Amino acid sequence: MRKLFKWLVMGLWQYQMPLDDLDRTILKELMMDARQSFRDLSKKTQTSVVTVSQRVKKLEKAGVIKGYSAQVSQESLGYEITTVTEVTVSKGKVVEVEKEISKLPHVCAVYDVTGIEDSMVIAKFRNRSELSDFTKAVLAIPHVERTNTHVVLNTPKEDFRNPFLME
Repeated sequence: MRKLFKWLVMGLWQYQMPLDDLDRTILKELMMDARQSFRDLSKKTQTSVVTVSQRVKKLEKAGVIKGYSAQVSQESLGYEITTVTEVTVSKGKVVEVEKEISKLPHVCAVYDVTGIEDSMVIAKFRNRSELSDFTKAVLAIPHVERTNTHVVLNTPKEDFRNPFLME
């Protein structure tokens, strides 16, 4: 009871919601095809449509399901350059810098990491000019000391769906 109270007070229930097998199956199915109906989900999970509907609403309310989107081929939209940029930040300003980087166009992900560098940024570009402008914009952010950008040559795998549910 004390742990539940602590989770509710700290808001941790949104991030550490216990999932049962049905929840995991529903999530896996929705990650593979978010457009399928509750009726189709109920057949695949061998539960009622009402149960599936209630579970999905529960998962949405708890923040486990953040939204629904289409998986789009970035290359087909002209984004052929992917970069991984290491960012070094002045002490004590990492959070502020990461918030600013997150607002920049082309940014897919910002990670606060361990090691020599403070942050890693994944971004996609149509051409070198966009990459150049982006690099200059990051370096212009106050408290950014330096960057080191890696250009991705090949992408054997890029799938940000939860791998633990896919097993």
